[in-house]
Amino acid sequence: MAAKKKNLKDVFDFCTAAAKHNGWKLNGNPGFFDDIMEGLRINVNRYGYFQCPCRDSWQEKEKDRDIICPCKYAPEDIKEYGHCYCGLFLSACFAETGKETQQIPERRPDELFP
Repeated sequence: MAAKKKNLKDVFDFCTAAAKHNGWKLNGNPGFFDDIMEGLRINVNRYGYFQCPCRDSWQEKEKDRDIICPCKYAPEDIKEYGHCYCGLFLSACFAETGKETQQIPERRPDELFP
């Protein structure tokens, strides 16, 4: 039996729970937020896991384990820059500033890129 396709509410609920669990906030920029949610929805339905839409996938869960949302690099990125690589998750302090997220350096080692 095929897994039920995830809709945008399912994705939103997942991201909200992940943010709450980690003490983070979600990026409230409507256009940006909608694009990231749609990317996550597509990826979970395509691959069967919440692969970060801002990174290339191996299309194999084991090889992509480090970039399954929230990725293993998110805590360090949020600690250092106030937001994760894709800008979905924000620290509470960064969220209060109202600043836009900026491009930050990729922490994923080159050998892990597809």
